[in-house]
Amino acid sequence: MTTRAGNEVYDGPHDLPAATPVFPLPGALLLPRRVLPLNIFEPRYLAMVEAAIQGDRLIGMIQPKVDVDKPLTPMRPPLEKIGCLGRITQWGETGDGRLTIGLTGVARFRVVEELSTTTPWRVCQIDATPFPQDFEAGFGEAEVDRGAVLATLEAWLAKHAPQIDRASFEEAGNEALVDGLAMMSPCGPREKQALLEAANPAIRAELLIAITERALGEGGVGRGPLQ
Repeated sequence: MTTRAGNEVYDGPHDLPAATPVFPLPGALLLPRRVLPLNIFEPRYLAMVEAAIQGDRLIGMIQPKVDVDKPLTPMRPPLEKIGCLGRITQWGETGDGRLTIGLTGVARFRVVEELSTTTPWRVCQIDATPFPQDFEAGFGEAEVDRGAVLATLEAWLAKHAPQIDRASFEEAGNEALVDGLAMMSPCGPREKQALLEAANPAIRAELLIAITERALGEGGVGRGPLQ
């Protein structure tokens, strides 16, 4: 079992650090072997990315909790328990102080605890052992109902984006198709977290179809999980 992120190969949870800087970002979804483009502009996260580039290039993407009883604290909102570790495989300077990066997913993790730190960014102790399947490319993709995924995609595109070329979707393997569509989804944070926590592409596909069909039934432009 291995997963690759850029030039680095990870054989399993034992290859990952015990603690990682985390980037809490509502609505952002990163999955293993997929690339998430990010535009970094806030000073604390610019510093975090610079430090990561000089180190192991690993950052944990995680969502702030949205269903808590008390209002979110903008600087330190409570975090979801599951995120995804990514490796910075692309980066560039924009010339106006920002950084653009491509973060390639390595594996999901469970937060053990948030650590005290003197850095302006947050750091969590993590455990990836609950997700051994993330180190096996294509795990569970044979069970994906590809026809149902493509049919649901076609229904959404016909209604909201008929100009989009279908060829790239039809050529993608099952894992890339399902996980790519899940990451592109403009659905809400709760749905994104559910897609992240799905055990494999087949279960994620079922959830994605259900979310899309619900959005199509509601008829709201831009409310479906595909873009």
